[in-house]
Amino acid sequence: MHEPWMVYGANGYTGDLIAREAARRGLKPILAGRNPGKIAQLANALGLEARVFDLGDVAQTAAALEGVSLVLHCAGPFSATSAPMIAACLRAHAHYLDITGEISVFEHAMEQDAMARAAGIVVCPGVGFDVIPTDCLAATLRAALPDATHLALGFDSRSGFSPGTAKTSVEGLAQGGKVRSDGKIVAVPLAYKTRHIDFGDGEKLAMTIPWGDVSTAFHTTGIPNIEVYIPGSPAMVTRARRANYFRWLLGLGAVQSYLKRRIDKTVKGPGQETRDARPTYVWGEVTNGRGQIKTARIKTANGYNLTVTGALAVVDHLMQNPVQGGAYTPARLVGPELVTRLPGSGPLRLQ
Repeated sequence: MHEPWMVYGANGYTGDLIAREAARRGLKPILAGRNPGKIAQLANALGLEARVFDLGDVAQTAAALEGVSLVLHCAGPFSATSAPMIAACLRAHAHYLDITGEISVFEHAMEQDAMARAAGIVVCPGVGFDVIPTDCLAATLRAALPDATHLALGFDSRSGFSPGTAKTSVEGLAQGGKVRSDGKIVAVPLAYKTRHIDFGDGEKLAMTIPWGDVSTAFHTTGIPNIEVYIPGSPAMVTRARRANYFRWLLGLGAVQSYLKRRIDKTVKGPGQETRDARPTYVWGEVTNGRGQIKTARIKTANGYNLTVTGALAVVDHLMQNPVQGGAYTPARLVGPELVTRLPGSGPLRLQ
C-alpha cells in the first residue's frame, strides 16, 4: 500500500481510532482535518504527515488532495461534509470512502455514479459498521432468494455513542423514520413498525429506524421493500412514538445547535474496554411473493471496532486491486464475504 492516501477528520473519535490502527499496522496515511492543533498533535505522535484544510471551497479542497489516491472521510456530520469532499475527490481523481450512516448521503453518493466512472474513481460511502455487516447480509440473502420482494435488516448493539453518531442521531430524530416501499424511500413516523426478532441473542421487541440500508440495500440487491430494526423496550418504543409530535421542534436550527453543543461537552465515545466487551448481533430476513423466507445472522465485533477494521479492509482492497470507477456499496465493491473476514466476526449463518 504505497500510494499516498488520507484520513480526513482524523482528530474525531472514529478518525483517531482508524489513524492509530493504521499506524500500528505500519501504514502511512496522511492525517487531515480543519483543526491544526489536534491534527498536528496526532500526526506528530504517530509519525505521520499532516495537512490542514476545511471543506469550504471545492477547488481549494481538491488542491489539498494533490498526490492523494484515496480519501477515507471521517468528518461528520456527513450531511454537511460529504458532498464537498466527493466533489473535490472527483476533481482530484481520488477514490472516496466514508463511514456515514445517513440515508441522504448514500443517495447523493449513488447519484455520482456517472461522474465517478468518468473520473475513474470509486465513490463508496458506509465502509464502517454503517453499513458493512447489514449490506453483506443483504447481498447474501438476495443470492439465497433471488426473487425476494421484501428485506428486513437489523442489529442489536449495546455500545455507547461517539460524538459524531450522537449528532447524527439528533438530526435523524428531526427527520423522522424512513423505509423503502415499492422502490422508493418513504417518510414514516418514528417507530413506525414493531415486531419480535431474534438478532442472535434471544428474541426481543424491535422497532424500525431510518438506517442507511434503506438506501444502500436497494442498490446492492434491487429488493424494492426494505425496513431496518433495532431492539427497543416498550418504554423506548413509546418515547420514540411520542417524539413524532414534537419533531418540528427538534428540527429548528437553534435547537439542533444547542443539542450538538451539549453533545460536544458530554459525549466522549466508548473506551476500548467497553468496545471489546460488547459485540454486535446482526440479522436479516427476505421473503418472496410465494411466502418463502430466508434468514441470516452473524455476530460481529463492536460497531466502532468493526468500523476501524472494515474501513481499513476497504482501503486495502482499493489499493491492491484494479476497480472500475463508479458508485458502490461495500458488498458490491468488496463482496458479501467482507464481514466474515473482519476480526471479531463469527460465521454467517443462513437458514
